[in-house]
Amino acid sequence: MLNSNFHAHCCPHYSPEPQTEAQLEVSRRAFLAMGGVFMGGLSYAALQGTLQAADDTAPVAMPTPRKPLIVKPILCHNIAIRREAASWRNWGGIQSVEEANEEVVRIKKELEGVKQRADYPVEFLDVGVCTNVNQLRDHPDIEKCDTILLYGSGHNIFGVETFGKDVVLFQRWDSGPVYRHIITISARFLRQHTDEQAIPGIRNSDVVVDNPEELDWRFRALCGLKNSKGAKIITIGGASAWAQPYGSVPEIAKNIWNYEYHNISYDEMRKLIEEVKADEKAMERAKKRADAYLKIPGTKLETRKDFFVLSFLLDDLFRVLMKEVGTNMITVNSCMGAIMPASKTTACLTLTTLGDDGYLAFCESDFVAIPSGILLTNICGKPVFFGNPCFPINGTSTICHCSAPRKMDGKNFDPVRIVTHYESDYGAAPWVDFQRGVVTTHIVPSFKSDRWVGMKGIVVDVPFKPSSCRSQITVRRECSDELLADNLVGFHWMTCYGDYRKEIGYALRRVGIQWDNLDKVATREMS
Repeated sequence: MLNSNFHAHCCPHYSPEPQTEAQLEVSRRAFLAMGGVFMGGLSYAALQGTLQAADDTAPVAMPTPRKPLIVKPILCHNIAIRREAASWRNWGGIQSVEEANEEVVRIKKELEGVKQRADYPVEFLDVGVCTNVNQLRDHPDIEKCDTILLYGSGHNIFGVETFGKDVVLFQRWDSGPVYRHIITISARFLRQHTDEQAIPGIRNSDVVVDNPEELDWRFRALCGLKNSKGAKIITIGGASAWAQPYGSVPEIAKNIWNYEYHNISYDEMRKLIEEVKADEKAMERAKKRADAYLKIPGTKLETRKDFFVLSFLLDDLFRVLMKEVGTNMITVNSCMGAIMPASKTTACLTLTTLGDDGYLAFCESDFVAIPSGILLTNICGKPVFFGNPCFPINGTSTICHCSAPRKMDGKNFDPVRIVTHYESDYGAAPWVDFQRGVVTTHIVPSFKSDRWVGMKGIVVDVPFKPSSCRSQITVRRECSDELLADNLVGFHWMTCYGDYRKEIGYALRRVGIQWDNLDKVATREMS
């Protein structure tokens, strides 16, 4: 039974009562045990000096771009030598060096098309050519690459699974000379002459036949995974999890994703906020940025101007901190009590402006859901909406929160009313008028961090219920209310524009998290 003294708020309140030395030491040991780094002794003036940071003329700091996925294409082919009255060649239309050279030209042309279409960063190394894939095991490109794209025209592709890289297998039937393993890729390679998948790390979903466009979503997923693993994250007030024991979930997330937490204590944060508020140039810069923001079409200010301006002061400070750490990611724990008394505003709009510029900025430090936001952002290259779900009703779900991106499509500002944060009726928070009719992806991560439930939606309404979190989005689902309710896990949802269900499942398979696409279940139920 849940302890009646426990309260799980949307934006939990932080009690300013100081901890004892013993309590501080326990918290410190727990944080260090999960790989955390304490960012003590920070000074805004020192940060400015080191980074030549915010003044009233310098451009705002921007996030670094995603790292490209490095792909090594390999063509493995046969060399056939005729023998009289003997079986002298395997299946496959590439049986000579000359035919292999022609195939390399075809491969390069197709990969140029992949690169031109890509909405994610990708680089292709030179096409390696061999008659046995193990001939390239020690090639420098194998160490350099993230993924091997193996064109299996020849028999000897066995062993690539031991190279320590993600592998995508390409086969031809209609798109060029027939490949050897179009007939044996399942029985001989993937199942190893058994009835079960037998190659660690390589599955049916890693096989592409004929269509280079089918490489796109797989590479998008692998690029997102590369940029999500090993992430550095600033955790103001510590890494946490909604309604879960202290430290348990962030440690699980660290072990799965190899995160590096950089913690700024509440006391340290209050000092930094006071310093930046006392900086005349920083205040002038915040006013200019606020005035410029109001000129964005569709922007309406319906809260106090000082709340609004101070949100940009906080925005600058967060950018400087992320640049100091070398990250694009920040989260604020218990911001209602920790940030507001010092900043004299809320962090809601600040998280919006950061998200619209490409940072990953979340409230509540909920590491049940934050890993899904990091992966989803790195896959789709667009901002994501971290929200509280209402119970399913009439085939729809409504998600609400007091911070939401305006540039959910990654390009255009949706209209916004800037109002107060709901629970405090204070500060500056966005009500974003999301685009109707847009396809959306929704991820529902479990408290145990072992299962993510997902589905597709279509935006059908953007309500403004006055008694809940400000930004609200209602989507219609394919899966039934009963199916969704029976599969609800965790609490917070992660939402983006576009359909990225395949990419999410493809990436999660590689980190051991179960992916349950409820739309597939719904389709089976209807058939």
